[in-house]
Amino acid sequence: MPQTRPESDTNDKADHKDSSELIAELLAALPKGTVADQSFLSTRLFFEIAQQSPLAISITDDKANMLYVNPSFETLTGYNRAFVLGKNESLLSHKQTPVEVYKKLWTTIQNKETWRGTLVNRRKNGEAYLAELLISPVLDEKGEIAYFLGIHRDVTELNALERQVRNQKALLESVLDSAPVIVALLDADRKVLLDNQAYKKLFGDLRGKEPAHLFLDSIQPPEKGGKHQRPCSDSRDFTEIEVRLDISGRVEPRWFSVSGTWVDELDITASGYFRDHAQRRCCLLLVANEITVLKRQLEQVRMQHLRASLAEQARIQGMREALSGAIFQMQTPINVIQAAAGMIGRGTDVARTSQILDQVLASGREAMDTLRAALPAELQERESSLNINELLQDVMMLMTEDFLAQGVTIEWHPQTIVPSIVGRANQLRSMFMRLLENALQAVTESGKPERVIRIATRSQDDGVEVQIQDNGPGIAESARLKIFEPFYTGWRRGRSHSGMGLSLVQDTINQHNGVIDIGTNFLDGCLVRINFPASSRPVESSNGRRS
Repeated sequence: MPQTRPESDTNDKADHKDSSELIAELLAALPKGTVADQSFLSTRLFFEIAQQSPLAISITDDKANMLYVNPSFETLTGYNRAFVLGKNESLLSHKQTPVEVYKKLWTTIQNKETWRGTLVNRRKNGEAYLAELLISPVLDEKGEIAYFLGIHRDVTELNALERQVRNQKALLESVLDSAPVIVALLDADRKVLLDNQAYKKLFGDLRGKEPAHLFLDSIQPPEKGGKHQRPCSDSRDFTEIEVRLDISGRVEPRWFSVSGTWVDELDITASGYFRDHAQRRCCLLLVANEITVLKRQLEQVRMQHLRASLAEQARIQGMREALSGAIFQMQTPINVIQAAAGMIGRGTDVARTSQILDQVLASGREAMDTLRAALPAELQERESSLNINELLQDVMMLMTEDFLAQGVTIEWHPQTIVPSIVGRANQLRSMFMRLLENALQAVTESGKPERVIRIATRSQDDGVEVQIQDNGPGIAESARLKIFEPFYTGWRRGRSHSGMGLSLVQDTINQHNGVIDIGTNFLDGCLVRINFPASSRPVESSNGRRS
């Protein structure tokens, strides 16, 4: 900014005075008897430093009347030294500075403390400027205030730049907050540096879990030992990766299309001042768009197809179950006939009886062969990498009407990100449906006014565990092994049950290298734990994207 130079008609003489003359004038202006202060001001080194300092320096008495100003003070304020000596510092005051600021300033220095702050000052030409001040009391040998040392500089342009940066930051935050997408900026240590309101809302929905961490863990699963991959470790962008988040207490999952862009930020620390531009700080800009509504529409179409597929599978399983039951029941009399025929000796009547038994045995075997041939072939299903949460979600949606009809409360507690497993999707869905049907039957037979089924998933060191709990009557200790036997049923109303359900559940779990355990839980009902080994490959959805 243009500055007013000292007026030559009043300052020529002062400009030509040497240091000795100026010191003599200063000493003459000082009160008599203040030897310590005179010694301080007469130090030539201090005087030369003050005269040549680029900062405006002034010394006043204890009433703020100016006794000394340096050339930088003259240049900054437009007032020459001869004019201001003996005048009060209030000469520089501007009405834009609140009175409270001056009161705080004066209270501080009167308490013999240093005051630091900013004032709106006025130059000789009336122009206002921002002055950053430091005012420090100078004490005499008795410890009383003798002088005040003031140092100030013009920070008008610096303040304008700072305000411009703050305004731009506020504008950017306003734009980000009004954006309908989720935005977050992360540093190399996964710390969130910047986010918007949509991100904060999701953070609240997730009950304090960092959404950005869940997105990254889903896209780049943690390495062995739980070590997370640094977001910028490979410096590769990714675009529109679908991420599924299962939220505890919420039946329906939320889906997001997540993109990440690698960016860098200049190192603004003091140690980074002389570093090469290649030493910029790595950051990751995450942008996520919620696509739950779109996925819900697609899910409705998928569920219709899934219902038809599971209905066909249930029809075939029902036929196999019925025919297997018939074969099992026929096998016992055939075994008895076979044993009787072997025990009959030779003789006229005996031979005839043996012949008849042989004919019956042959007919029975033929009937069994016919029944075996009538068994429909099992549906062949390819193995794939699966998300347990997604399979359980499908089954709960398919059974929603059954749960509502029986007044059952479903508590859904999924782990947000679970390891994938390798298996046959429909086979596992059918297995989970059988277990939930058993739980539904249990809570219905219990007669309790409150009927609860709790479903939870959680990660294990080497896989994933599914827990299905109910507050039904539970299973007696003596029956916990029998329930897996074919045609065993413990229901009071079991006419509609063949007793093959848990036997088929056991077969499915064995085929998937899993383990099932049945016990009691805090609800005094039945607790079913199923553990599956984790897959070494990521879960792929039908469109080739990870889920």
